[in-house]
Amino acid sequence: MRYDTIIIGAGMSGLAAGIRLAYFERRVCVLERHTTIGGLNSFYRLRHRDYDVGLHAVTNYARRGQKQRPLAKLLRQLRLDWDDFDLRPQRGSAIDFPGTRLRFNNDFDLLLHEIAAHFPRQIDGFRRLVAEIDAEDPFRFDQPQLSARAIVGRFLDDPLLIDMLLCPILYYCSATPGDVEWRLFVILFRSIFQEGFGRPFEGIRRILKTLVKQFRGVGGELRLRAGVRRILHEQGRVVGVELDDGTRLEADSVLSSAGLVETQRLCGNAVEAESADPSGEISFLEAISTLDCPPAELGCRETAVFFCRERPFRYGRPDEPVDLASGIVCIPDNYEFDEPLAEHRVNVTALADHRYWTSLAEEEYHREKAVWCERMLANAADVVGDFRPRIVDQDVFTPRTIRHFTGHVNGAVYGATVKSLDGVTPIEKLYLIGTDQGLPGIVGAMLSGISMANVHLLRGEG
Repeated sequence: MRYDTIIIGAGMSGLAAGIRLAYFERRVCVLERHTTIGGLNSFYRLRHRDYDVGLHAVTNYARRGQKQRPLAKLLRQLRLDWDDFDLRPQRGSAIDFPGTRLRFNNDFDLLLHEIAAHFPRQIDGFRRLVAEIDAEDPFRFDQPQLSARAIVGRFLDDPLLIDMLLCPILYYCSATPGDVEWRLFVILFRSIFQEGFGRPFEGIRRILKTLVKQFRGVGGELRLRAGVRRILHEQGRVVGVELDDGTRLEADSVLSSAGLVETQRLCGNAVEAESADPSGEISFLEAISTLDCPPAELGCRETAVFFCRERPFRYGRPDEPVDLASGIVCIPDNYEFDEPLAEHRVNVTALADHRYWTSLAEEEYHREKAVWCERMLANAADVVGDFRPRIVDQDVFTPRTIRHFTGHVNGAVYGATVKSLDGVTPIEKLYLIGTDQGLPGIVGAMLSGISMANVHLLRGEG
């Protein structure tokens, strides 16, 4: 079987790239090892309940008519309407550190007001930082990779404020311990603080089902249970892939959302890392708790709370199985929906040591999940109010779960510590998309697939 393009992975970036290429009459096949789509952002059914995994919020929220926002550009490229994703805005979120709490929502003026109130000496520097962010073009491929912490430090000199601004951005995109590349900081600052959060009423299913319907509607082929064993190449040029069952598929080009290190391994010895091992180690433990009432009735009114209980703020692979000093509490109910959700959830996420969770025997693994979940929820209860007595069901995933369902080395949610901004690999016509190409978030992942398809495979065609 021969295709114009094979895409490895049916996540956001892979499906979006497939749609874009199929619009231009390319014969495209998206391959997915697992039985469902979505990759890092998927859904599943357990004990007669539907769960989302990965989706805390869709950043880059935009209202109908805001045509210059990334979301609007994405919808134009996919030829979708605003109502296809059915995004509703957040009610309001917070960054909660010892002694200081900053509120923010989809109106950037609220964050400006909060910083002026809590950090009056820093507000002028913060405004200059925002002007610097507004002037940046983070989508140029030729930029050097710089430390965001160092650049932010040119404008702000209060370590607490710097950590509070970095906390949501690191948790939502960074593969680098304690820092993030400046370009990614700019993208996430805009998408979290200046644009904000949205969510479909139906959760991640709404977005994924829309993408699959659009892809198949324009002639794309989606194969599930079709894992890629090897990327085939001859004389430095990609020629196709070999599947886990030995089937060979030919292609003029391949887009891989598997990740930088993972794609290198699929190529065999032909692709070597140019420096030290770039494998990331940022992974998480997440508990998804189902309640018997809306969380707001218990005092849990924020959409998301990024918290730190101990100074200084640490972000990286912890020495303990789970880092209880910081985390995220996300509450899907707390968006501007027209009616209550069928299931009421509280999601709690914390940094976890992938080495510990992937080394446990089965019985010990399940026992330790329960122990650390309870500790993590106790922390979250101190931040948003105690919802634990109203829990009626729960599921927990660990770095081991992430590694199994994404194939990412170390269960690294944000992939490698280095990114390929232009998507180019040493193998001709093999390009990276998704996490390790470097556009973060759900909207960013889709734009990653689209932009690499446009730049490398559709140049001059619209």
